[in-house]
This record gives sequence, C-alpha cells and structure tokens, in this order.
Amino acid sequence: MEYQFTIVVPIYNEEENLERLEQQFSTYLTIAAKPTCILLVNDGSSDNSLSMIEKICEGNKAFFFISFEKNCGLSAAIKAGFDYADTPLIGYIDSDLQTDPEDFNLLMQDIGEYDLVTGWRADRRDSFVKNMSSLIANGIRKSFTHDGMNDTGCPLKIIKADYAKRIPMFKGLHRFLPAMIMLQNGTVKQVPVRHYPRIAGKAKFHLWNRLLGPLVDCFAYLWMKKKYINYNVAKKG
Repeated sequence: MEYQFTIVVPIYNEEENLERLEQQFSTYLTIAAKPTCILLVNDGSSDNSLSMIEKICEGNKAFFFISFEKNCGLSAAIKAGFDYADTPLIGYIDSDLQTDPEDFNLLMQDIGEYDLVTGWRADRRDSFVKNMSSLIANGIRKSFTHDGMNDTGCPLKIIKADYAKRIPMFKGLHRFLPAMIMLQNGTVKQVPVRHYPRIAGKAKFHLWNRLLGPLVDCFAYLWMKKKYINYNVAKKG
C-alpha cells in the first residue's frame, strides 16, 4: 500500500498506554480518510516502552518506529518524526490519547485548503491548575507570535510534509508549529476536537515548565523570525 498520511506519535515512558494506543490506532486505520501509517518515536524511554513498541510494529504492518539513544524531549521526537516520514501529509498526536485519533478525519477535511490544521481543545478535560497554566502560556505565546491560535499545544495536528520538513529544529518547537508554518507564508486553521482526561501514565509537563518554558522559547522565536529566510526554487536540472 502507498501511504498518504503518517501519524507521528512521540513516546516517553508510556508503557501503561501502549496497549490502548495499539487498539485505538488499529481501529482508526480501518476508517482513516486516507491510507495511513503510524510512526512511533521512542524518546529514550527508561521503562518497557521500547520492547512494547517493537512488538506492536512486528504485529501490525502499518506501524513503524524509530528509537533515540537517549531522552531528547518532545520537540526532538516530533521533528524526527517529520524528518523520517515519507508521505505528503504528516500528523502528530500524543501517546496519552487525551485526544482521539478519529478526529484526524475532521482535520483532514480542511488540509487541502490549508497547510496546517490543528485541533482546539475547546472543552478541555484537565485539572484547574493545568488548564490555567496552559491558558497563561497560550496568552504569552500569542502576544509574541500573533498566530491567532487558541490552543497551539493541542496534540492533534496535520501538516503538509513540504512545510513540516522545513521547520528548523529547536527546543520548544511543539509550542510553535502554527507560527513556524506562518513563517513559511503557509496558512493555518484550528478545528474544535474532543478531549479526555489522562487515564494512565504520568504527565511530562508541570506548572514550572508550562509557564517558564514558553516565555523563554518566545524570545528564541522572535530571534528566529527576524533571521528566517524563505526561498522558492524557480528551476532545477
């Protein structure tokens, strides 16, 4: 089968979620709007995640994986997934499955017209502290990027591969995907999607790195925006 859509799934110490992940993605593949494969990116997990990932990929022909030598962080895992995917469209979702793979079909309805379509957790099912810290972080980011996104951290996105592969690698990348597409003169849209409480595993972000991290990364983004170069190849031979 020639796949048209790769879903990148960063994984760091999520052994408690991987059986459910296999089940939900196997179900989604039967109803996916386009021929789809799953790329699991093991971010140097120290639990049993890697061996479970290997078993999942051995038993499912549409599942593939890459594994880091050591933990490099969420942004590195996402960027590696973008780099290794070889389909025209690339998606991203977190392995905690607080968003639903089936909602990729909602985003897919608009990706023809836009270069990135991102989910928006309009009815977010997280704790008060987590919701408030994310709200503040989103406000900080929006004031710097002016990307118009209500929920840039939503872990459910589809990006055209040509744009995804031109995104430069930097720490905090996952917070700026819409802004990085706009730097390339690309178009973005947000679509409300379902959101669920985490039912297994542990969250990797807390109050401190949800607030301080975005603020520091915003200054890095401003530097990158000033230095960013767009080019289009007119001819090649």
